[in-house]
Amino acid sequence: MSVINKKICVIGLGYIGLPTASLLGTKGFSVHGVDVSEHVVNTINEGKIHIVEPDLDIMVKSAVNAGNLKAGVEPVEADVFIIAVPTPFKGDYEPDLSYVESATQLISPFIKPGNLVILESTSPVGTTDEVVARILNENGHDTEKEVYVAHCPERVLPGRILIELVENDRIVGGVNPLATQKAIEFYNAFVRGEVLATDSRTAEMAKLTENSSRDVSIAFANELSLICDEEGINVWELISLANRHPRVNILNPGPGVGGHCIAVDPWFIVARSPKYAKLIKTARLVNDAKPDWVIEKVKSRAEKFKHPVIGCLGLAFKADVDDLRESPSVDIVRKLIKENVGEVLISEPNLESHDEFDLLACDEVIKRADIILLLVDHKEYKGIKTLELNEKVFIDTRGILQ
Repeated sequence: MSVINKKICVIGLGYIGLPTASLLGTKGFSVHGVDVSEHVVNTINEGKIHIVEPDLDIMVKSAVNAGNLKAGVEPVEADVFIIAVPTPFKGDYEPDLSYVESATQLISPFIKPGNLVILESTSPVGTTDEVVARILNENGHDTEKEVYVAHCPERVLPGRILIELVENDRIVGGVNPLATQKAIEFYNAFVRGEVLATDSRTAEMAKLTENSSRDVSIAFANELSLICDEEGINVWELISLANRHPRVNILNPGPGVGGHCIAVDPWFIVARSPKYAKLIKTARLVNDAKPDWVIEKVKSRAEKFKHPVIGCLGLAFKADVDDLRESPSVDIVRKLIKENVGEVLISEPNLESHDEFDLLACDEVIKRADIILLLVDHKEYKGIKTLELNEKVFIDTRGILQ
């Protein structure tokens, strides 16, 4: 059987699973997607989407209409199983691998000799061997000779997922060399970037390292923003000037760090190597403390108003997406409401509604608010004119008016 004729079963139809499943469907693979949410399953089977990502709606509709993508709440027999479920952390920053464990148990009855099982979920070092392969072995599958288990972490940027799934280099690490080779053959069928071979533990650590590196760099920028605020220096101008040095590339600060990856993955390293991961842990603490600093900034400005109205622009963790996972903006809004700092108005142009917050149009928020708190640099906010902010307090955590 050629690679292209193989049947694929994707477990988890979220921000990674659905783009992956739809991409494979448009490449000619027969794909069965699995999700615990019947709403998600029904939406996809109608050729529609439940998340925001450029061109994803077109790709899902195309794959479904071609008969190459179907969704259900239970797995089916397949040649390749891709696990793309969340890997959050628990309250004590310990990784929660229950989703990976459940997904592995779920597919186990459908696995047969010759199958390839790929964990794409970002995971602590050892998860592929110590969780996925172990569970399959305990259930009677020989992962040394008959079932091939590998890790291939996703490395995509929300807003560019469909492009980067194809264009980016991929890191593939199997629990043994044969599993690595089988996984490489699969990814070479649709990835234009280079597919790089390693072992499963190195592949896991590579993804954690990439995101920890970003987190440390953002922490440096966020720490600079605190220092510059105290010194009366425009941090965005400062960074722009410093970056004119040929070997300096400082990132921009923000209200914190969000998203499932950068805000979570470094803790996986810290939990596994607390004795040595000192810089990584400190960066996490710096970034996690930034929302409280923003809140204190709002409180100090709110004191001049008898009944302050605070307009919060943006809930997503980054610009031009609807993804609220680990978003510092959400934490800031919640705390402003909980601490009764004032009346809080919220705009998030990438969401039609929110279970917890009432959402308003950006224009209405700006018109009614005394304090404008810019939390996300969505494209809709970049057209804000200084004139609109006349006599209003404007707290810009993203530097869009600099």
